[in-house]
Amino acid sequence: MFTERHDRRKERLDRGIKVRTDGVYALSSWLEISYLILPRLLFILGLLLLPIILIPFPYWQKVVSIICIYALLAIGFDFLANYVGLVSLGGGFYIGVGAYIAGLLNTKFGLPIIVTIPTATVMGACLCTFLFLPCLPLRGVYFAIVSLMYPLLAARIIEALDIFGGTDGLLGVDGFSTPWLEYYVLLISLLVIVFGLRRLVTEDVGLVFRGVKDNDQAVKASGINITTYKALGVFIASALGCLAGACLTHIYMWAGISQFALDFSIIPIAATVVGGGGTLIGPVVGCLILVPISELLRDFGTLRIAVYALILTGFIVFKSEGLMNYATRKYEQFERWVEI
Repeated sequence: MFTERHDRRKERLDRGIKVRTDGVYALSSWLEISYLILPRLLFILGLLLLPIILIPFPYWQKVVSIICIYALLAIGFDFLANYVGLVSLGGGFYIGVGAYIAGLLNTKFGLPIIVTIPTATVMGACLCTFLFLPCLPLRGVYFAIVSLMYPLLAARIIEALDIFGGTDGLLGVDGFSTPWLEYYVLLISLLVIVFGLRRLVTEDVGLVFRGVKDNDQAVKASGINITTYKALGVFIASALGCLAGACLTHIYMWAGISQFALDFSIIPIAATVVGGGGTLIGPVVGCLILVPISELLRDFGTLRIAVYALILTGFIVFKSEGLMNYATRKYEQFERWVEI
């Protein structure tokens, strides 16, 4: 008695979809299109609907803005560390520079928010890049230590010389006209930056960035100016931080030396570890987890640092790749039955 032969086998869903690179696909069915679009769609819609879902909780709506601020910093840290090879702890410096420039443009020159935010982003990024130029030959822990000194130095200079309002800061900064404008300026900017940077790192310039990270001497030997590319990487990362700082000063309607705080340097690193480095989306996911935890633990003061330490230790020991890398690997293992 003969058994019926089944000419079918299991195949991974992503098999045959990706062609040559992660940015080129060969699609033959709606299933494959849905497979590619679904994670991106969930990420975009999830972020855009977050303020609407939290309408009954105004306090947590405000937390969405803070999540976006830290997410911009975390994306910049991830980009510099995992694509350019520079570990920067100067997140607080970027925030402070962007905040003070936006605050000065608004209070001293009377410019509206629609002008102060983009102007502070570009001017702040140029200033930060210029100040970091002497440090670009440094790598690893040496660049990290120097970058950590910048926000501490800036705060002490403002305090000692009593400039830009001294310890009182810049008062009377205009706020966003409506909370919804605040939320969606930040959320849409965050989405554009995430997908724009993901596109950038797959282009030729992204390959040069990776080359600088992996073996800068080999890149230099091929006739490419590695200092130019490092400066470009710092400019991009600092622009993200200055954008966050400019938005933050209009959210708080104040700019002061507390915006050079180390929290703006530490939390982005923690978010990158939790979410997954080298993904650009992972740091956003990490901020969606850590910032609400930080708000819940606000009444416990410095004890929340101990909670961060426990969370980081747990992820480094048990899930060192981060949530997004783990989720991506599992998602790519989904299988389907195909005819042989």
